Amino acid sequence: MSTHIGAQPGDIAPTVLLPGDPLRARWIAETFLDDARCYSEVRGMYGFTGSWNGHPVSVQGSGMGQPSMAIYVNELFTDYDVQSVVRVGSCGAVTDRVGVRDIVIASGACTDSSMNRIAFHGIDYAPVADFGLLRGAVEAAEARDGSPFHVGLIFSSDSFYPARPELLGEMVAYGVLAVEMEASALYTLAARHGRRALAICTVSDHIVTGEETTSQEREQTFGEMVEIALTAAVG
Repeated sequence: MSTHIGAQPGDIAPTVLLPGDPLRARWIAETFLDDARCYSEVRGMYGFTGSWNGHPVSVQGSGMGQPSMAIYVNELFTDYDVQSVVRVGSCGAVTDRVGVRDIVIASGACTDSSMNRIAFHGIDYAPVADFGLLRGAVEAAEARDGSPFHVGLIFSSDSFYPARPELLGEMVAYGVLAVEMEASALYTLAARHGRRALAICTVSDHIVTGEETTSQEREQTFGEMVEIALTAAVG
């Protein structure tokens, strides 16, 4: 039993969807999984296991930011032998090429976090998605007649309210599509443990235009990315 998840051995499936919001985790389990049961309520960070199209799948809330997410992913990998983690989160668009409710499939993740700089002694490690999951997600998105989707770089910020937001413009000039707070550490941890990881995010707000969704919409209406994630991971 791990410190922060507290599930029993065998409670968690080899494939895990990872929303930051624990209430979104509950909504995903109730909406998409058959026979879902709650295996953890520790700190209010819900975890559920059920099945999708006959495949066992778990969904685990991870909180906001790379330090919180890293706690849960470390325990999923080391204590529960999870093999694949797909982040299903929200992000903010930083370019006019991306609109609200578009889906961003992150091939790689830039960051201003010091976590990797400390781990790699100042070297700039480049965290990237698992190619099999990435390819599966792109194919699943292409097969749908749904929201526009984009594949490329995202920026994993350590601050939701950054002290110097103008610096994000430099990231945009080099192809960054959106900003969120978790993917860089997720990709790094997956590489360290030899596991698979991917981040798929729905654009919840637009940094340039100011357009945004409500908290309830962010919790309960981003189902398209969940279906893409499930198809990529087990479909």
